[in-house]
Amino acid sequence: MKKIVIVFVSILALSACKKSTTKYKTNNVAQEVNTKELPENISGILKAHGGLDIWNGMGSLAFGMQKGEDLEMTTTALKSRKSLIETAHHKLGFDGTNVWLQNKDTVTYKGKAKFYYNLMFYFYAMPFVLADDGITYKEAPALEVDGKKYPGIHISYDAGVGESPDDEYILYYDDETKKMTWLAYTVTYFSKEKATKYSLIKYVDWQNVDGLQLPATLQWHVYADGKVGEVRNEVKFTQVVASKEIDASMFEKPTNSVVVE
Repeated sequence: MKKIVIVFVSILALSACKKSTTKYKTNNVAQEVNTKELPENISGILKAHGGLDIWNGMGSLAFGMQKGEDLEMTTTALKSRKSLIETAHHKLGFDGTNVWLQNKDTVTYKGKAKFYYNLMFYFYAMPFVLADDGITYKEAPALEVDGKKYPGIHISYDAGVGESPDDEYILYYDDETKKMTWLAYTVTYFSKEKATKYSLIKYVDWQNVDGLQLPATLQWHVYADGKVGEVRNEVKFTQVVASKEIDASMFEKPTNSVVVE
């Protein structure tokens, strides 16, 4: 999910998209943010979550996830998408060019660093990351859960976007509140091939962070043949901070770290 030119195909068959530029200041440095006309349903969802004006005015987003006895903190620069994940034993960062890993002690990092460095940010920053460049929208069949239907929006990316441009997403939202409720997604990072099997996350509840409605709890559900099953994993988010300021130096590669290939 990286930034390139947007191709808009809206559910309402918008014939054209307008493009303008809004300036924001981050650390007293003016930055330009492209603002474009979005499909009506996407615009309604974003508005229900606080709106793009507030989101675009932020410089960074940080959140914590408890993993056993350890707290994992993620900080992301919202314009450049540089990132830093810090745990008790490691630092994992992206400086805008390279993914780097720093060991704090002798504990070996066991994850897939280049796959993971921005993974939870994108799940957490939904639905706002769906206003990124390089996205195509189209209507998807509704998801029915316990007798209630959630309208669906299929999201795909232009060729060459990020590590996995063939990843696909389906956002399902509550037609009354317009808030996002479910997210189906495919993973193509490892196979590098188009996937047909979707995983499913429920956005259980939301927390107000400086005017933005951001997730408080995510649940991964068993999901097969369009049927939603039991919860198989749950993640709660704490220490969430959305800031207009950003310390760009925190994303720089430390001297005693290695570039992840």
